[in-house]
Amino acid sequence: MSSAKTLAGLVILVPSLWLSGCGTPEPSAAPPPPEVGVVTLHNETAVLSSELPGRVVAAETSEVRPQVNGIIRHRLFEEGSIVEAGQLLYEIEDAPYRAALRSAQAALTRAEASINATRLQAERYQELASLKAASRQDADNAQAAADQASAEVEVQQAAIHAAKVDLGFTRIRAPISGRIGRSLVTPGALVQAGQAQPLATIQRTDVVHVDVMQSAAETLDLREAMLAGDLIHDSDSVPVELLLPNGNVYPIEGQLQFSEISVNPTTGAVTLRASFANPDDMLLPGMYVRARLSDGVRQQAILAPQQGITRDVRGRAVALIVDAEGKVEQRFVTAERAIGNRWMVTEGLHPGDQLIVEGRHRASSGALVTSKPWAPSSQPASPQVSTTNPGE
Repeated sequence: MSSAKTLAGLVILVPSLWLSGCGTPEPSAAPPPPEVGVVTLHNETAVLSSELPGRVVAAETSEVRPQVNGIIRHRLFEEGSIVEAGQLLYEIEDAPYRAALRSAQAALTRAEASINATRLQAERYQELASLKAASRQDADNAQAAADQASAEVEVQQAAIHAAKVDLGFTRIRAPISGRIGRSLVTPGALVQAGQAQPLATIQRTDVVHVDVMQSAAETLDLREAMLAGDLIHDSDSVPVELLLPNGNVYPIEGQLQFSEISVNPTTGAVTLRASFANPDDMLLPGMYVRARLSDGVRQQAILAPQQGITRDVRGRAVALIVDAEGKVEQRFVTAERAIGNRWMVTEGLHPGDQLIVEGRHRASSGALVTSKPWAPSSQPASPQVSTTNPGE
């Protein structure tokens, strides 16, 4: 009887347990919106600059060439030294030119000796012609001979001057002051007037020029920005900073001198020339450098941290914004120039926008997020912008 009651109790308990297990579970709490770090954008003043490739050019360059033919007799300078304008550099064997000078001097003496005889003869024929003792033709011929003798004297004087000039050219002097390079000829070498190869090259490098190339499109953009008032020059002179091949900054600031008046049809670029003092000869002609030129000041610039700008599969610059409702909004932007760790955005962002720079992987367009001010680990660079373009 006892076992029957126990069995009946189990039969009643099992359905009740089954019914209690099939009850509806309580719903779990929804996860909170993801947290993102944002930066509130605002207008800033930025100094725009262009970093352009260039080459160093000596302020003055002179290729020393002979102006007469002959054999080099002496070289009178140290290669690589500083020479002064007018300093004697080479001597050419001058014996043929001294002989030519003596010959011209002798010809002048002969011409001067004959001039008196022809003059006296012309005077006598004039007297005879007046007395009808000689024909007028003979008198005219005598006068022409006298005039020809006078002209011959002038010819020989000019020949003497030319011979002296040629003799002077046998002593080759420095046309400018500067540093002279290696000599391309040695004593005993035959040189000729007008030869293609110079004897040596002199360059004045206490002041050097840097010729940089700027694309015509960039030049037009800058001029249009200035005309529109978006870009302002704070002074008439444009300072130029130089980056050396080893990455160091040249310690002396240069000044932009002029811009070429035409565009190179091959490269589509305009040549700009800047000048730099070079007291220590650190800048060598032909050296490749990069010049940083100040383009002007933009008063209303949007500078966004680079962490907040990414690229989609099509290469377009994308920013994520938290709107007033706390939702994520995706925008395509134009990031024109880089400034340290920030982009200067010209389209797509506005003052007051909250740009997501941290936690972008947790945010998707249209989703709710919780925003907090982003605290960068380091201060942003000063607003001096280069022309590095991330694309649009």
